[in-house]
Amino acid sequence: VQLQASGGGLVQAEGSLRLSCAASGRTFSSVVLGWFRQTPEKEREFVAIIGRNGRSTSYADSVKGRFIISSDNAQNTVYLQMNSLKSEDTAVYYCAAGGVYGYSYRSYDYWGQGTQVTVSS
Repeated sequence: VQLQASGGGLVQAEGSLRLSCAASGRTFSSVVLGWFRQTPEKEREFVAIIGRNGRSTSYADSVKGRFIISSDNAQNTVYLQMNSLKSEDTAVYYCAAGGVYGYSYRSYDYWGQGTQVTVSS
């Protein structure tokens, strides 16, 4: 599976961004898709995941109620809508694909290149 993430940028606090991740190389609906983020000070952390065919979603407590993960199987794309952004959301965001519905980055086999999100306060 090849993943290409896009949509990052600079936004003011309380603003919104939508990240996209286009997948190719494998049946999109056969993998679990996730978004993770990383800063220089922290290990890569779970943000949100969506199960095969979009039937289930999970979120980190820190983003619950603000971020929404969704997938479009026809477009082979997974999205992360980020609302009410905070300065602590500043990080490099990665999309990932794998066979296990897991919260650890170690559960995922395929990774996009990362897209920087910077939230100014």
